[in-house]
Formats: sequence, C-alpha cells, structure tokens
Amino acid sequence: MILEEQRFLHEDLERLEQGISDRVAEEPRLVRERLNRDHQIAGFLDRIQDQSKRLLEIYKDADGARTKEIQSISTGEPLEEFYKQLSEIKSFHQRYPNEPVENLERAYKRKVTSEGEVPTYEIDNMFTGEEAFGRYLDLTTIHEMYLNLPNIKRLTYLQYLEAFDTFTPPQCSVKRPDKMTDQYFNYVGELASYLESFLRRTRPLENLESLFTSFDEDFDKAWNNDEIPAWKPEPQGPVNGPSGDALYCADCEKDFKNDNVYKAHLTGKKHIRAAEARAARQAESGGNGEAGTGKRGTSTLRLKERAIAEREYRVKRLAAAMSGERSDTRVNVERKQGMTERERQMELDALFAESSSAAPQGGDSDSESDSDEKIYNPLKLPLAWDGKPIPFWLYKLHGLGVEFKCEICGNYVYMGRRAFDKHFNETRHIYGLKCLGITNTTLFREITDIADAVKLWDKIQRDKAKGKRDEGSVVQMEDAEGNVMPEKVYLDLQKQGLL
Repeated sequence: MILEEQRFLHEDLERLEQGISDRVAEEPRLVRERLNRDHQIAGFLDRIQDQSKRLLEIYKDADGARTKEIQSISTGEPLEEFYKQLSEIKSFHQRYPNEPVENLERAYKRKVTSEGEVPTYEIDNMFTGEEAFGRYLDLTTIHEMYLNLPNIKRLTYLQYLEAFDTFTPPQCSVKRPDKMTDQYFNYVGELASYLESFLRRTRPLENLESLFTSFDEDFDKAWNNDEIPAWKPEPQGPVNGPSGDALYCADCEKDFKNDNVYKAHLTGKKHIRAAEARAARQAESGGNGEAGTGKRGTSTLRLKERAIAEREYRVKRLAAAMSGERSDTRVNVERKQGMTERERQMELDALFAESSSAAPQGGDSDSESDSDEKIYNPLKLPLAWDGKPIPFWLYKLHGLGVEFKCEICGNYVYMGRRAFDKHFNETRHIYGLKCLGITNTTLFREITDIADAVKLWDKIQRDKAKGKRDEGSVVQMEDAEGNVMPEKVYLDLQKQGLL
C-alpha cells in the first residue's frame, strides 16, 4: 500500500495548492473575513509541509518497503498481487466498518452558508471583544497585574498604553531591586507572551519565527556588550558618578555632588536598608568562584537578571513591531471613554449585524449594492472605520464643521481643529515653508499667511545678524594682572578702586 499512500499524498498536495489559490484570489471586505482567510491559508501551508515530509520519506525508502512493493507488482503474477491487496482492503473494512473516508474534493473548498444562516469562522474564539479581531490590543488584565506590583507609579489604562514598554528611568517607576521579585518576573513574562500571541494571531502568513530569532540574537549581542541600559553590572563600592566628579552610591543608585552629604547619607536608615538588600543579593551569588572576577552571566543572580532583561527587551521589540495597532488602541480607548453605555451597546449591535449581513448569500450582487446605498447621511458627516457616518455629537465635539485655511499649503482647507494642528508637522506644510526659504519650521506654528511668515523670517534673520555685530563690537580691556574683561566692567571696577 506504499504506492497508494504516495498517490494520496500527491493528490492531497494538489488539492491544497488549489485551495490556497482559490482563497488568494478572494478579496474579503471585512477584517474578520480577511483574517479568517489568512489563517486558513496558514493551516494549508502547514499541512503541505507535513505531507511533503512524509512524501520525501517514502521516496527515500529507508526500509526498502517501496522497492519491495514495486518488485512484487512488476515480477510475478499481477492478478495474484491485485487480489491479495483487495482481500487486505476488505478485511480492514470488515474490522472497521464505520471508518470515515476523507473526500479531498470537498475538504479544502470554501463552505457556502445558506440564506439566513450566520457563518462561523475559525478565528471567532481567537480574539476577545476588546481586540476586535486583531485591530486593537487588550491589555486590561496585564494592566491589573502592573497595578499590583510593589512600589510602582499608578497609571491609568490610557497612560499604561503609552508606557508599558518603557523599562528605564525616569519614565519607568520600577527600580532595579524591585524588578528582581517573582511578581515582576511573572508580569513581564505575561506581557511578552501576550504580545507574541497577538502577533501570531494577527499575522499568520508572516515568517515570525525568524523575527523572534533575530530578537534573541540581538539581545545576546547587546547583553554581552553591556548595552542594556537598565541592566549594566553594578559597581563595587562608591565610585564617581556619570559627571565624573559626583559620588555615586551603588546601594541606593543615587548621585551625590558633595562629599559631606555623601558621608551623611551613609549613616541614614534608608541607605542601611538598601545596603543590606544589596548584600543579600550578592550573597546569593557568593558561592560561585567567578563572582569576584568580573565575569558575567555565571552567577545565579546574574542569570535571573538576564532572564528579566530578555523579557523586557522582547516586549520593547514586539511593541515596536505593532506600533500601528498600539496607536489605534489608544484612539479607540479615548473614543470609548467619551461614549455612553447605550452608544457602546449600539456599536456592538451594529458590529454583529454587519458580520451577519456580510455572509455570502445565494442572491446576486445587485442586493449587495442596494444594501450599500442605504446609508442615510443627510448632514454629510465623515465616515467612520466601519463605513458609516460618525455620531453628530462627535462631529460637534471635534469641531469638524469649522474650516481652517492655510495659504502656505496652497489654500488647502482643513476640517476641524485637530486636523489643523496636526498639519503643521506634515510634509505639505513643511514643503511650503521651505519654498519660502524658511528652514527653521518649529517657530512658525499657527502661522498660515505667506506674508506673515516672510515678515517673521526676515525679523529673525535681522535679529541674528544684529546679535553677531554686537558680539563683535564689544571692546575688551586688560588690567595689570593680565585679566581680560569688557570695557564696561573694566570702568566700573576702576571707579570702585578695585584695579
């Protein structure tokens, strides 16, 4: 039966390729359908790899079973071998009469739902309602874990979305000794696991394994070169601080510019507690013979630091790879905070209704075009992400009915204050200023008229030239001891009899 299995594998590979081709040719309209298609294609690709491995093993014929079967068919009586295999098939089905037979012709075809039936997708159980099928991050549970950490700065959920990947001071409120707890280790591990899981669920067709491998390689290189800012080796004893002349207390991680203040700090209760905690951490790695040699990574403490630093580094890289979803999440949270409970429920109902109405029906395309034309928008409100007009209160809240014209941008009209403030940093406005010969664009915010911009730029240039002339026209005087000073200071000292 080796040849039959070989034929079955070839047929299965062809069916899989045809199934992938049919789905790639589709252009789903909704995010849910598009993501479901990508996951189906990813599953087909994994099955192609598994079936190809089995097929290669058959062609290699390590045990010689395939060669033996070919010889038994080619030499001897063909009908005898045929009836032998037929009897084996009959005996198998007599022993297993209810064995299901896989129909490859229908296995990889897209399932068409009947009219009125709500389609079910494989990804329906992959995402939470807050994630909206991979459009937004859902860090509410991770945020609760962060709030339960000891000695941290309490952040709102919106603030946490801005700073969850910041692990270095001054933005990070968790100091290095507090990071060595099991609670923080579990927190940063859960955060990294969630971000990695979210990336796998939203990008099933990308080669994520090579991306994660590059994260590990970059971290190993940075760790060996002591390039992780918050996890550099602790100095042994008091040393000079970053400024060169300041004293640094390694126990409290604090700089002191005055020797007397530093000595008084050494007798304080806070320093004594910090010194005892640091001594306990060093005692944990004291049994290792290389602890005092300057070598890194072999002590128990250093290994734990490396594990925490690796998770923090992975979180930063994953957050950078999902900057778009992160930005959309912040906007969505801000939008929901301004909505009432009734409006949130209406939005959920509209989302479910759109998902059910998007199911492939047996009717023609004219019914779909008719449903798209039924959008009622007499006030000409801007459309939201779902293709429907935004609420009128949101339209008034953001002032989208107010026009702002910018002459520098070629009399382009911006609707709403938010879009107007944002356009000063966009390419169109910066290019218009450069066409006027203005290079320092940061000083020209809120200026939209060409005449005002040119007048301000001329004044800036005149003031800069005047300052250079004033600096060059200062008369320098020298006293008997060779000290050089301006003429005005020299005359004042002379009047006072100090020269």
